[in-house]
Amino acid sequence: QDPKLRELLDAGNAGGRLENRMITVVYGPDLVNISYLNLVAFQDDIAKEWSDEVFSLATNLLAQNMSRDAFLEKAYTKLKLQVTPEGRIPLKNIYRLFSSDRKRVETALEACNLPSSRNDSIPQDDFTPEVYRVFLNNLCPRPEIDHIFSEFGAKSKPYLTVDQMMDFINLKQRDPRLNEILYPPLKQEQVQVLIEKYEPNSNLAKKGQISVDGFMRYLSGEENGVVPPEKLDLNEDMSQPLSHYFINSSHNTYLTAGQLAGNSSVEMYRQVLLSGCRCVELDCWKGRTAEEEPVITHGFTMTTEISFKEVIEAIAECAFKTSPFPILLSFENHVDSPKQQAKMAEYCRLIFGDALLMDPLEKYPLEAGVPLPSPMDLMYKILVKNKKKSHKSADGSAKKKLSEQASNTCSDTSSMFEPSSPGAGEAEIESDDDDDYDDDCKKSSMDEGTAGSEAMATEEMSNLVNYIQPVKFESFEVSKKRNKSFEMSSFVETKGLEQLTKSPVEFVEYNKMQLSRIYPKGTRVDSSNYMPQVFWNAGCQMVALNFQTVDLSMQINMGMYEYNGKSGYRLKPEFMRRPDKHFDPFTEGIVDGIVANTLSVKIISGQFLSDKKVGTYVEVDMFGLPVDTRRKALKTKTSQGNAVNPVWEEEAIVFKKVVLPSLACLRLAVYEEGGKFIGHRILPVSAIRPGYHYICLRNERNQPLTLPALFVYIEVKDYVPDTYADVIEALSNPIRYVNLMEQRAKQLAALTLEDEEEVKKEVDHGDAPSEANNEPRPTPAENGVNFTASLTPKPATQVVHSQPAPGSVKAPAKTEDLIQSVLTEVEAQTIEELKQQKSFVKLQKKHYKEMKDLVKRHHKKTTDLIKEHTAKYNEIQNDYLRRRAVLEKTAKRDSKKRSETSSPDHSSSTIEQELAALDSEMTQKLVELKEKQQQQLLNLRQEQYYSEKYQKREHIKLLIQKLTDVAEECQNNQLKKLKETCEKEKKELKKKMDKKRQEKITEAKSKDKNQMEEEKTEMIRSYIQEVVQYIKRLEDAQSKRQEKLVEKHKEIRQQILDEKPKVKSFCTYVT
Repeated sequence: QDPKLRELLDAGNAGGRLENRMITVVYGPDLVNISYLNLVAFQDDIAKEWSDEVFSLATNLLAQNMSRDAFLEKAYTKLKLQVTPEGRIPLKNIYRLFSSDRKRVETALEACNLPSSRNDSIPQDDFTPEVYRVFLNNLCPRPEIDHIFSEFGAKSKPYLTVDQMMDFINLKQRDPRLNEILYPPLKQEQVQVLIEKYEPNSNLAKKGQISVDGFMRYLSGEENGVVPPEKLDLNEDMSQPLSHYFINSSHNTYLTAGQLAGNSSVEMYRQVLLSGCRCVELDCWKGRTAEEEPVITHGFTMTTEISFKEVIEAIAECAFKTSPFPILLSFENHVDSPKQQAKMAEYCRLIFGDALLMDPLEKYPLEAGVPLPSPMDLMYKILVKNKKKSHKSADGSAKKKLSEQASNTCSDTSSMFEPSSPGAGEAEIESDDDDDYDDDCKKSSMDEGTAGSEAMATEEMSNLVNYIQPVKFESFEVSKKRNKSFEMSSFVETKGLEQLTKSPVEFVEYNKMQLSRIYPKGTRVDSSNYMPQVFWNAGCQMVALNFQTVDLSMQINMGMYEYNGKSGYRLKPEFMRRPDKHFDPFTEGIVDGIVANTLSVKIISGQFLSDKKVGTYVEVDMFGLPVDTRRKALKTKTSQGNAVNPVWEEEAIVFKKVVLPSLACLRLAVYEEGGKFIGHRILPVSAIRPGYHYICLRNERNQPLTLPALFVYIEVKDYVPDTYADVIEALSNPIRYVNLMEQRAKQLAALTLEDEEEVKKEVDHGDAPSEANNEPRPTPAENGVNFTASLTPKPATQVVHSQPAPGSVKAPAKTEDLIQSVLTEVEAQTIEELKQQKSFVKLQKKHYKEMKDLVKRHHKKTTDLIKEHTAKYNEIQNDYLRRRAVLEKTAKRDSKKRSETSSPDHSSSTIEQELAALDSEMTQKLVELKEKQQQQLLNLRQEQYYSEKYQKREHIKLLIQKLTDVAEECQNNQLKKLKETCEKEKKELKKKMDKKRQEKITEAKSKDKNQMEEEKTEMIRSYIQEVVQYIKRLEDAQSKRQEKLVEKHKEIRQQILDEKPKVKSFCTYVT
């Protein structure tokens, strides 16, 4: 609007209108505290391209749900972009990013051979992604992952094979609730592809092996997200009636703060719609200006006013930017001016245009018994909820009835100030009658606020209303009798709770056909929110919250609508939609047709939780039906001053029975030791993946935090009631079950006279029973299955017995062949293999380093001694030269004096004697110095020899002990693994025998029906006995194998003790 600014921005530009070339980026930590960044492009098309791309990045669902690796890469990219003018990375940026422990950062930088001073900088080329990963591994070591890695088969070797990795993914990471036909377990080829993707060592990857580094990369990679990506996308059926969906709804959308004195803002409508909300509220009041423009504000408060027209423009601008599904405008219309109501209707028609749904769809007329159209039918449409003008004559009886209703409503005024009452303070719901109630009645609307005092709708506004017609709620019976899906009612939260408490099943039934809207009570002047889960449990669609307040309730709401493409619509559970099903939200037992879940969560560790050196702890909550809800179900211990990589490893919290998983959510929240919130994550129970996962945390506004994350282990499965535990046990362990049945049969046989006589006859006839007595007698049925008493043996199969069986002699051989086919050969690890274990090799390296340090110390002592003797030699030499020079100078001076005086030379002989004495002294000192040096060097060499000898002897003792410990550990693990192998072998044997049984049944189908049924029954009986016999034989073979393995283990341990002299040769040191 400033002409000078416009002229400046337009200078030298011919790229179109300024408005079309401007881009405004709105950003901020929440919907209220936002900032604006204005940019100008040279051309319209460039501005549009930038606008579209920036918006697409900001609303990308996968970007908001990135893998752990991607978030760490994001931090790395930030460091690479924040460089000095010389293109170097300032280390202060690294210290600032990982500011919780400066000493750790310094050590990690040194480990990467990088400078560690805060004022230094490093070239970009030196800080590669691999260096960054090494830096992170040193800054935040992960011993818990090493433990998991070794637990799954990497104890004896530094890698997992493709088979071990496949077992890990299919047994630990796969959701057991999935259908195995639609979602089959991963095969070896698929796992190999994953190994090749994540294993940094290409040689290992080609062999089908993955190292601990590759394992860590897989755990933090995109394939291992805690929620499957398809749940983020639009994956729910959107073609059902509107009443079958939960709809993301806002209350008093225009407010930015409290209900009494907060500012109103047009921008809130844009932000709320962009966040995924599909139902916004417009509190319309009569404008008092000369232009008579209607306004939006909170009536009878000090909140500011905003233009109704500007709000409609904002809604039209942002209605379908993030979701194509319908927008519902909830009008609270207090405009008592027909002229201004006409303006409101005109603005809606002109600004919304074709998007405004003026007339009902042909397929869905406004008639009783006709369901509402679906979100798919109403795509890109805006629907208006406003009081509909009544066309009926308001006769006296009608007025009397309405007056009585008003009187009944006001009679509850006395309970308004009793917060303990579930229905305290509620007034009438939404009313579409035209009567004016008494002043006394209006006083009772404290909870309801201004919703009950709307103005009469004019014809123009009434014409905009079709599928969402608000009516006064009378009772569930009346609503069911009217059966009009296009009529809806709004309930203040207290009235909603009262109805839910009194008639929970009826409330759910009502919401199958009609819409209901719940809104906060008027006494929530601080704009706090009620818990939306309470009303979702009853199937209420529009559970409206104050979006400006990011409390726990709003966080649960954001967690709910984050999924299904963030469309603002979530399909209700099936039994909340089907007319033939009835549901009580207060149920505590399993609901027919719903598979309950059992969920277990173990908090293992955290990473980069805070930028301060502070203790942290984790809380776990479950929200859902009342029976499923558990607040603060788990609170871990507080880590002591460690927010970089705290490890808890506490017992898992188990939610044994989650009755309604599709409506339950799990919340994990992290706090500082003082209780300050760090971050959290809300996950739907029905979609959560089991296994080891990183959970990247979010802030209060559900925005992703780059670095903070939790590492957890989750187990989820279908709930099995205790009453069926025996059945599950029988299926999983048939041998014990059959043995128990045989034991019971024997006990029953002991009480039966006939059995006693039969036993007596058997004894009399010896071991060859007659053919007549060969038919076994069944014992009483147990759980509907007949088992034969073991007192009278029976043939393996009756069918085979009735035919000549020349090959029957070979049956044992066939049995052995079948057992051998499933029996795995297990070899004990040799001493050489044990010596390759990580802990043994690590000790060897440590000993090598100690020996090298010892040699280095002695070498230094020798060098220092030589330097000392060299200095002493130089000192003696210099003293000798100085004294000789003095003597020679004296002799020369005396000679000169004698030549001048011609006196006889008596002193020359004296000088020569002194020089000879000096030479002799010099020689003597050097000989003594050399002898002393040789002696000291000899002492040093002897000291080094004995030190090395002692060190080697100690090292040998330690290596022998370590090798013994390694052998015991590996052997125990091998025996533990052998148990798992035994179970797999049993399963394989059962599978083969089951296949054999099926083949026999198929062969029997060719015979007549009666004979086939008899043979089939006999086959099943004999199959059970045969399975038991085969498995017993298999167990015997497994037992012998284990005994042989244990014996071999003892031999190897003895060999280690006998190998003490040999270890000396094994421990070679470079000195």
